[in-house]
Amino acid sequence: MLDPSSSEEEGDEILEVKRKEVAAPKSVGGARLSPGRPSDGHAVGGLQPRARGSASGSSGGGGRPSSPSPSEGSDKEKEDLGKMQREEAERKKRLQLYVFVMRCIAYPFNAKQPTDMARRQQKINKQHLQTVKDRFQAFLNGETQIVADEAFINAVQSYYEIFLKSDRVSRMVQSGGCSASDSREVFKKHIEKRVRSLPEIDGLSKETVLSSWIAKFDTIYRGEEDPRKHQQRMTATAASELILSKDQLYEMFQQILGIKKFEHQLLYNACQLDNPDEQAAQIRRELDGRLQMADQIARHGGRFPRFASREMEPMFIEELRSSVNLLMANLESMPVSKGGEFKLQKLKRGHNASIMDMGQEDENTLSKSDVVLSFTLEVVIVEVQGLRSLTPNRIVYCTMEVEGGHKLQTDQAEASKPIWGTQGDFTTTQPLPAVKVKLFTESTGVLALEDKELGKVVLHPTPNSPKQSELHKMTVSKGCPDNDLRIKLAIRMDKPQNMKHCGYLWAIGKILWKRWKKRYFVLVQVSQYTFAMCSYREKKAEPVELLQLDGYTVDYTDPQPGLDGGRTFFNAVKEGDTVIFASDDEQDRILWVQAMYRATGQSHKPVPPTQVQKLNSKGSTAPQLDAPISQFYADRAQKHGMDEFISANPCNFDHGLLFELVQRLTLDHRLNDSYSCLGWFSPGQVFVLDEYCARYGVRGCHRHLCYLSDLLERAENGAMIDPTLLHYSFAFCASHAHGNRPDGIGTVTEEEKEHFEEIKQRLRGLLENQITHFRYCFPFGRPEGALKATLSLFERVLMKDIVTPVPQEEVKAVIHECLEQAALVNYQRLSEYAKLEGKKREMYEHPVFCLASQVMDLTIQNVGRLVTPAKKLEDNIRLAELVIEVLQQNEEHHAEAFAWWSDLMVEHAETFLCLYSADMDATLEVQPPDSWDSFPVFQLLNDFMRMDYNLCNGKFHRHLQDLYAPLVVRYVDLMESSIAQSIHRGFQRESWEPFNNGSGTSEDLFWKLDALQTFIRDLHWPEEEFSKHLETRLKLMSSDMIESCVKRTRVAFEAKLQKSSRATDFRVPQSICTMFNVMVDARAQTAKLCAVDLGQERQYHSQIDDLIEETVKEMITLLVAKFVVILESVLAKLSRYDEGTLFSSFLSFTVKAASKYVDVPKPGMDVADGYVTFVRHSQDMLREKVNEEVYIERLFDQWYTSTMNLLGTWLTDRMDLQLHLHQLKILIRVVKKKYRDFRLQGVLDSTLNSKMYETVRNRLTLEEATASVREGGMQGITMRDSDEDGDN
Repeated sequence: MLDPSSSEEEGDEILEVKRKEVAAPKSVGGARLSPGRPSDGHAVGGLQPRARGSASGSSGGGGRPSSPSPSEGSDKEKEDLGKMQREEAERKKRLQLYVFVMRCIAYPFNAKQPTDMARRQQKINKQHLQTVKDRFQAFLNGETQIVADEAFINAVQSYYEIFLKSDRVSRMVQSGGCSASDSREVFKKHIEKRVRSLPEIDGLSKETVLSSWIAKFDTIYRGEEDPRKHQQRMTATAASELILSKDQLYEMFQQILGIKKFEHQLLYNACQLDNPDEQAAQIRRELDGRLQMADQIARHGGRFPRFASREMEPMFIEELRSSVNLLMANLESMPVSKGGEFKLQKLKRGHNASIMDMGQEDENTLSKSDVVLSFTLEVVIVEVQGLRSLTPNRIVYCTMEVEGGHKLQTDQAEASKPIWGTQGDFTTTQPLPAVKVKLFTESTGVLALEDKELGKVVLHPTPNSPKQSELHKMTVSKGCPDNDLRIKLAIRMDKPQNMKHCGYLWAIGKILWKRWKKRYFVLVQVSQYTFAMCSYREKKAEPVELLQLDGYTVDYTDPQPGLDGGRTFFNAVKEGDTVIFASDDEQDRILWVQAMYRATGQSHKPVPPTQVQKLNSKGSTAPQLDAPISQFYADRAQKHGMDEFISANPCNFDHGLLFELVQRLTLDHRLNDSYSCLGWFSPGQVFVLDEYCARYGVRGCHRHLCYLSDLLERAENGAMIDPTLLHYSFAFCASHAHGNRPDGIGTVTEEEKEHFEEIKQRLRGLLENQITHFRYCFPFGRPEGALKATLSLFERVLMKDIVTPVPQEEVKAVIHECLEQAALVNYQRLSEYAKLEGKKREMYEHPVFCLASQVMDLTIQNVGRLVTPAKKLEDNIRLAELVIEVLQQNEEHHAEAFAWWSDLMVEHAETFLCLYSADMDATLEVQPPDSWDSFPVFQLLNDFMRMDYNLCNGKFHRHLQDLYAPLVVRYVDLMESSIAQSIHRGFQRESWEPFNNGSGTSEDLFWKLDALQTFIRDLHWPEEEFSKHLETRLKLMSSDMIESCVKRTRVAFEAKLQKSSRATDFRVPQSICTMFNVMVDARAQTAKLCAVDLGQERQYHSQIDDLIEETVKEMITLLVAKFVVILESVLAKLSRYDEGTLFSSFLSFTVKAASKYVDVPKPGMDVADGYVTFVRHSQDMLREKVNEEVYIERLFDQWYTSTMNLLGTWLTDRMDLQLHLHQLKILIRVVKKKYRDFRLQGVLDSTLNSKMYETVRNRLTLEEATASVREGGMQGITMRDSDEDGDN
């Protein structure tokens, strides 16, 4: 029980002041209503104030005198007075409702707090969302200590831009449906695709990467908070979300109904909510009242609600009775008091047998054996006083026993200090047991068999006996000189759970207790509905007589003449029997009457006689201390005007209206708490509402209809409501309205049917609106599964009844219409967002924006006129990106919900794209001709749609192809002409300087061809035929361009050689090598640019290869011919030394004559050295500058072979002539160096050691031998080491 605090006194003063200010009529009690709804509309939730006297109460409490002015002043006063009256009526209504709610919380017997409800997550509000944004922005700015790689930073950046900054998320937060779990799940889904697309890393699984990223996300989201504190707070809030104590429930509904703390304390104490017996009795009285109301309607034809058919009226009576019977059964199954260890027999009340079908009357009659009581006694012996006859060292002790039970003994003590403090515990079934305590001393005699008894005391305790230690005079045994022995002990006799009251009463009755006599009575509760008044004798476990209180009514009565004994009287009356009781004091009588009032379950509440109240309050304004505390609280509540709410009969109220109010207020409270509840009540709220409905008979359909109406109102105002919750309530109401309830056909009122149809139409409109705005009602697929549940509920709402399913074509048609509208809504909002974003950027970039005076005049329309085609194209590309983003989000977050209607989602996407195509077409129309800046639009859209199975080659995709196909063809035509012109101009101005892999012109050509093919390939043209056509055309064009390049290079090569020197001073120019490299690069580019899978193109490609190969051969042949010509010039010089010529004879004579006087150099060696230098330089240049080894090897082979053949031919022509010494030396030097140099260049031995080489070598060897004999030596020049690596 809650003790009154000082706040109550303060509240008293506040309440008195308010009453003086209100000056409104005071309600003195609840109005008596018919069982149906009130006939008029003036009742406020079943509370109708009764006016005092004929006046309306306008003058009560010192009201303000009326103003003499008849107009504004009086109207204002009336308005204020009416407002105060309405506020006072609302306050009283909520107080009365709180009384009913308190009783449901105090003693629930129908419902429990559910433990299987889904745990709700903490709600994200605007401040929290902004804090989260700041934390992620700080991470992206590098202001945190979190280490992350580039991939994670990119994922967070994308999440921040797409999710956190989205206006849809802001609206979701505003609707109360966004939780931290939603943010985490969206991020998790966002990164899964990214992580799956990353390359595999040895030793690091992608699940590990995901876990690491989620952990980092949690760290960023949490910020600097201590995770342990966060966990503790979450644990505490989760516990409060699951189970609430009674005090927490009281406090919650105080907040819901606006009840002050002192009002709660007054009501709590006056209602005795801490007394389970009083609450159980209150329930029994309520149930009896409901049964009587059902009987009254059945017998006298009370007012019925308007039912769908007249046949439902008898069914309504049966429903009332069965609901009450169910409540009685629930109450009967409750333990008598919480914590009781015994089980009670479940006996029904006798006077309800006709309604509850109890069976035979003798089955309900109690016998003496049915009443079983069990008591626990604690006997504590403290000390003995007055023991003087014994010597101080004599041993004394005490024994204790409950008659009929075992005996216990204390410890031994000396006679000088007989103190123990020993406790003995006993159990007995006797309401009036006899407790014997004896004092003994040890016998000192040798022959003594037993100790000597000094004294004893016999006590008859009751549960009402004092619990503290008291002195009792002992009966002294014979032979004990101590006549004044006293023992101090305490006996505590616990009150068993099923004993409600006990004490001595005077009683007389017609059937029982026929003689006026004082007896010991015990009020025993056998079950929730069975109580017995039993009289007991001492030391007896069974009652002497018992009165079963079923059907009796207890009340106070005046003293009865002729009955001596007892001071205050009360009686128990039943038809055919009256039992009169009398008590010795008023407080005991009030306690007995209250206990029997709870036991009988009577509707009449006994009130103590006025004379007795005056007697108790004589000389004082407060209740006397001998009055029970419950009477004190009742008087206190009456003083504050609470008595009318406490004593109001629940059967006189329309609990449907009251429940509608409390459910609406509870829903408001729930939606405003810190949890993302989505309309679901907390377990504690569900428990109280369930208990209220069951206890006060609120119809289930009415409950759910009101719930649906409240949820729809919140959803229509922007709150996030779980469609699954709507589905549960709607299904219940539909089954009820259509008469197909799981528990059988029940009554259906016209009001319920009309209300259901209204709710059904509202719900259909809400669902259609949510499906139309699915991107904004369920952003990013949150709450999880909500859109899918919405579609399921929508299909259920379209059903004509509860059994027949709606045709799928009808559902499909409605959803198709919603999605068509959704496409328009989504595109309008998207285009508005894109325009707003673009125009803001334009305004900031505009040069006049910096001038404040002109900014004020610069409207959005003026800015729009400044947009150029390029700007429009840029905005359209941005819009295309947003369109793709929307479609991707639809696929990622909403496609699963529309899985059953996937074809409709495809049509929705096509409609959405069709709306975009209008803007795209308008943008492309204003672009200048032959402008290729619009191709990114095609690439962006085509790359998205070609990967989408449903959109690929769809309506918009085909339109896009039709729009861009002419542009692509035109672009290719212009590029072909441009490339051809660049080839012509390039080769005219070509300097043949090396550039990358070839010349400048060839590199430009190949880059353009490759870029063109790459561009067309990157278009990924979806139509296979046109794609093949473009590919074939580009390959053929590349072949033609490369062919032209090869031919022009061949012509330039030949011209270059013709202009070069024919002597040994010739050096292979770099341009020659560049031309070779052009051929090499052309062959490499041909494989990439000209290769097609089709047969004829393959042939065409092979022709290009053949052309290049033939051209290279010709170029090698021309170059080798050039080398041969140079060797011929050398041999021509040697021919002057042929034997028999005039020049040869003159030269020989001159050299011989001069050699006698000076050192004459060897004639002809400068020619050999010049040729060798030419060969080596040419070899080095070709080896270094030409990029193809095969061509070099082929060139060197032909070069070696051709020159060796030339040498052999020249020697063959002089077969009959002997070589001049100078000829021989030069030839030996040339042949030997050539052999060695070509071998170093990698010419194969088979080529080096050819037959012609052997011929030349043999001839020169022979000539060398001849010259040695004739001339006396070759001066160190010899052919013998021609195949060695010498310096000669």
